Amino acid sequence: MARNVTTRHKITATVAAWIVALIIFFPILYTIITSIKTEPEAIAGFSLWPSGTFENYITVQTQRDYLKPFMNSVILSVGSTILALIIAIPSAWAMAFSPTKRTKDILMWMLSTKMMPAVAVLVPIYLLFRDFGLLDSRIGLTVMLTLINLPIVVWMLYTYFREIPGEILEASRMDGAGLWQEIVYVLTPMAVPGIASTLLLNIILAWNESFWTIRLSTTNAAPLTAFIASFSSPQGLFWAKLSAASTMAIAPILILGWFSQKQLVRGLTFGAVK
Repeated sequence: MARNVTTRHKITATVAAWIVALIIFFPILYTIITSIKTEPEAIAGFSLWPSGTFENYITVQTQRDYLKPFMNSVILSVGSTILALIIAIPSAWAMAFSPTKRTKDILMWMLSTKMMPAVAVLVPIYLLFRDFGLLDSRIGLTVMLTLINLPIVVWMLYTYFREIPGEILEASRMDGAGLWQEIVYVLTPMAVPGIASTLLLNIILAWNESFWTIRLSTTNAAPLTAFIASFSSPQGLFWAKLSAASTMAIAPILILGWFSQKQLVRGLTFGAVK
């Protein structure tokens, strides 16, 4: 009897998981389907049976230079992630292994900055970028994306580092390891799963950021988020071409997430989400 109940619970949980997964994946699926429709079919309304044309992808490639915003997205995502890790690893180490009375307050303050509406600081940030000549530049957007995601990166790394026994670091100090040797040769290798998952998550967040990338770039540093937005024009909103551009923009990050899902899950269960 108990075995039958357990089996029913497993089946119910599996069915529920598939339903939730399909609900989450449906917008992506519908975007892909719409991308191979003609414009009249896309405007006509809901339909899961497209004509199967790839004309929209050809048009997107012809009318817009996909490769340039793609390379910008790669450079901005990877660059901001590396910069965030360079800043966050020593910061998280200090707060995890040398905490003060204000450490919790600092962490909460950092996290609270993510709750502030971005539009509230749009004007001062835009003016700063204008005055420093950072508008529509990869350097400016890299710094901006780093600052946006830095609180999350510090929080995740802080949680991972808290899982590492402090006695190991004390032993390394007894053996004569200096500050940077302790971080680079002892702490970092032990936290590789956590650092890897943080890196992957930061790349995804930077890749998907649209508010700042659209408003702080035009042509030279515009990533794929701005590439998608360019298909909304005064002439109208071309749903099929917009869907094709969106599919081309999300495909690389979906592939990255698919191939790195084991590492991502391993890192998250290492200590960030418990």
